[in-house]
Order: sequence, then structure tokens, then C-alpha cells
Amino acid sequence: MDDRASEKKDRLLAALERGLVMVHLDARRPGVLVPPELRCESHLRLHLSYKFVPPDLSVGEWGIRSTLSFSGKRFTVAVPWGALFAITSKVTHEFWMFPEDMPTELTQIPPPTLRAAAHARPPLEVRPVSLREVDGERKSDEAEDGETPRGRPHLRLIKS
Repeated sequence: MDDRASEKKDRLLAALERGLVMVHLDARRPGVLVPPELRCESHLRLHLSYKFVPPDLSVGEWGIRSTLSFSGKRFTVAVPWGALFAITSKVTHEFWMFPEDMPTELTQIPPPTLRAAAHARPPLEVRPVSLREVDGERKSDEAEDGETPRGRPHLRLIKS
């Protein structure tokens, strides 16, 4: 086991001791075992916990193995250390990234600020609005121009 894999293992084990963890992996890498519909994902996120049923989470020299639920169906996943490129603790919100193992597609995505600027719309023109003053002293039984005066509103109580 190389130093990077050893660091991933140590970080993952420490995060799992605290609770729920999300691992980020490239499902296309050799040795990754995930449901067929997810095998083409360059950034697959899996939740791991010692509290999941069945409690078969295994973190070893090779990588991670666990039975997880996908759309209500159980599947035993296998993730070698080389496919894992980030770990997130859902409890402490700590995040560890291993950029050397990230898929090239993810390293080429521009930062969110640049993406937002590229898709930004020009600012809307603000037009001044004229306001007029109205007399607030209107008597409640007076009708405005064109309105017919209304009678007293009523509600009836219906007993059942």
C-alpha cells in the first residue's frame, strides 16, 4: 500500500468513527464494482456508515467493500483506493481531496464563479416609476367612482 492509499484509509477510518461519510470516486476505474447503470460515472458519490444494514463495511489494504442499497436493491460495492479521490464527513463537514486521483473531466471544469459569469445575463434596465399622493381620508361607507356601495358583509352560522 502506497502513502496516498494509506492516507485515504486513515482519513476514511477516522471519519467513519464519527458517523456518516460520503466517498467520491471514479466508477470507470479498474476494480470498481458498482451497479451497471453507475459504471460510467466519473464522479460517483456513495454514503458509507458502520450503522448501515447489513453491517458488512470493510476497509482494508485493497480498498472499500460494503453492501449498499440502490433504488431499494442491495448491491455489494468494491472501491479500490486508486478510484477514490475525495472523502466528506457528513458529521463534521470535513473534506479531504486527493487531486492526483481525480478524473480529468473534473479538473477541467471552470470554478463556479467563472461558470456563472459565462452564463450571466446583462443587468435589467431599471425604469423610474412615478408615484402620486392619494388622500387617505376616505370614509368606509363612501364608494369610489364607479363602485356601487355594498351592504354590510354577513356570515351565517350553520349548526350540524
